[in-house]
Formats: sequence, C-alpha cells, structure tokens
Amino acid sequence: MPLADVVLYVLDARAPASCINPAFDALVQSKPVIYVLNKADLVPEEVVKAWLGKLSAGNRAAVSIDGTASGSAKKILPLIQNLASEKIEKYKQKGINIALRGMVIGVPNSGKSTLINNFCGSAKTITGNKPGVTRGRQWVRVNDYFELLDTPGTLYPKLSDQTVARKLAYIGSIKDEVVDSFALACAFIEDIDKIDPSALNKRYSIWLNWFNGDAAAAIGEIALKRHYLLRGGEPDSERMAAVILDEFRKGCLGKFCLDDSERYEAKN
Repeated sequence: MPLADVVLYVLDARAPASCINPAFDALVQSKPVIYVLNKADLVPEEVVKAWLGKLSAGNRAAVSIDGTASGSAKKILPLIQNLASEKIEKYKQKGINIALRGMVIGVPNSGKSTLINNFCGSAKTITGNKPGVTRGRQWVRVNDYFELLDTPGTLYPKLSDQTVARKLAYIGSIKDEVVDSFALACAFIEDIDKIDPSALNKRYSIWLNWFNGDAAAAIGEIALKRHYLLRGGEPDSERMAAVILDEFRKGCLGKFCLDDSERYEAKN
C-alpha cells in the first residue's frame, strides 16, 4: 500500500457493498481511491448510477466499466491523474515527470487482472472466470508514466455476515468447491425472487409462489423442464442448482444488483 499513489478497488457491480472489506478504510487511510464497478453491463443502468454517486466522496471517485470490452479502462486514467494531481505537480516543479503507481485490489473473481489487461491492451496477466487465478503480486507497466500492481483476490479473514457471504458466493467470489451448491441455489432463488419475482418466469417459465416459496421444489421442477434427470426419472436437482448459479453469473437471468445503494453509507 505505501508504494501506491492511488488504489483501484475493483468491485463486482452486482454486489458492490458486499465486495468492500470492512478493514479497508483503516488500511488505505487518506490515500486516493477509485472504485471500479466492473461487470456493470450485468446491472441496470440506473442502479449503477446510484452506486457511482454513493461511492464518490472526498478523495474517492467511482467509475463503471465492462472489463471485457476493449478500451473500457481508458476512462479511468483521467481520474487517476486528477486524484494524483498534487503529486504530479509537485514533481513537475522540480522538472521531473514521475511514473504513477496504482494498486489493484478486490475480492476473487471481481475482474482485477482483466482490468489490467484492458489497460495494457494485451494479456499481461493471467485471467480466468473463477476465483484464485492470480497467485502472487506483479507490477505491470501500462505506459511510460503509469504502472499497476496486480494482487491476488482477498476475502475477509472471517465472513461472519452470512448475507454478505451468500452474495459473494452467488457472484463466484467464493470457490464453488467449498460451498453447498444446492443450498446456495435455493437461497439465491429466494433472494432473487424478492428483487424481481418475474425473473424465474422469464428464464425458466415458473413462479416461486407456485411452490409456496419452496426453492428446492422449484429447482426440481426446472430440472424436469430441462430434462436433467437421474435414473428412474427423478430430477437431477444438484446439477440444475449449479446451472442456475452459472446462468446468473453469465447474465442469463437478466440484470441485477444484490446490494441496495440506499442502505450504503459512503466513507470519506
């Protein structure tokens, strides 16, 4: 952190508040921060705008991008230069054009390495659509005047808030291998039904209230519709649960934000 002039905090736009580590403010202190709402194409535009307003305060700015879209990271550079303008000017008066350093942090699978590759216009870092791809820190030069430090995704040391833990699992920031996918999919269906009751109908032609709110029964019915069957014709609910989570992550169920910006208090 002391080596960085600015911190780029990559947040998954589908759960921005859940992606922010509670210990972050104590670590960053007064250093300039840019919150990068990645995967913003998977969230309603008006919701993204609300989050940008909430996260922008003092020496903190916020920007939304689709990290997979070529050149989308370019609009972050002016923000970096603006937040670091005092340091740039200080060295300019001495006749020195300094190279700024940015530190990229965020939960696993938020798109940190993809963002850096977008900055560079080439694959300078290893990426993957699952958590835990980046294993160590590495400095990546963007141009003669800017370089970025890629870091492994980090979760809270203790995820005591189970609501936050579920949301991080929904978006793929917690490895599927360490969670019960069926139980997670049941919780997801219940949560998504509260946000948009028509979401399940649009994708799977069912309504949760048909099953009196029984998500397990709903998953079984979807499995039957998809012909995901076990021997004897029983629905393969485990397989269907994994598919439901995967389809949400790919945006097949529509555009959603799991966190409410109205309940978030921005910190200076």
